Amino acid sequence: MGSCGVFGAPRSLGHTPTSVFYTGISLAGLLTLGAVLSAIATVREAGGLMAGGFLCFALVFCVLMQMAFWKFHNPAQVEDAMLDIYDLVYEKAVKNPSGTQWQELVAIQDTFLCCGKRTASSLLGSSEADLCLGEEATRQDCLQGIRSFLRTHGHITSTLASVGLASMVYAMLLSSFLWFAIRSGRSLDRKGTYTLSPRACGCQPQEPSFFRHFQEELALHHVSEACALHDRLGPSGCSDGPRLLQDN
Repeated sequence: MGSCGVFGAPRSLGHTPTSVFYTGISLAGLLTLGAVLSAIATVREAGGLMAGGFLCFALVFCVLMQMAFWKFHNPAQVEDAMLDIYDLVYEKAVKNPSGTQWQELVAIQDTFLCCGKRTASSLLGSSEADLCLGEEATRQDCLQGIRSFLRTHGHITSTLASVGLASMVYAMLLSSFLWFAIRSGRSLDRKGTYTLSPRACGCQPQEPSFFRHFQEELALHHVSEACALHDRLGPSGCSDGPRLLQDN
């Protein structure tokens, strides 16, 4: 059972970089398409294009959520698979130094800047001694090197995924807001689009409520001043009241 998992790992490893590359290209394409559709929809006020942009952002959000969910529930799966592959290649290379597995082992060690493995189950002999010579002998153990390499890049990937999720949430909220604004008939740019509704014949234009309220307060203020002036002048000044009020 264990050998099946180990022997199946190299086949999956060969397809993993290609699948990751195409997945990244697909996500970048969806993001570009969503941004272009949203920009055109904002300029033309097209609800259909804005919905297409929202769909692109939603697809990227779903993919990132799937990646985060898988990373959370399988934090050590990639690390275990890489260590299994290295163990398989290492054992084969040490047993048959003249085979192609030796070159593959050297390539793996040059990639992770490590050499050999220091475990109790390691095969000791001249082949393993010839594996780490000169500057390579100062390199760290490959088991530790692979772990540290994958964990460092895993933290970077998690950070980028978190930033991507936050960006997709913001993009979906913004595109949905613009879509509702377009569908509700509210123009995003009303410059030069104001129109005057026709007035019915014989109907007086009605002033805004603010100005009506202001005029009513001003009239009440004049009435109160007239009453105060009438009280000061008395009955003798009643005839002069209108003239004085007019002068005022």
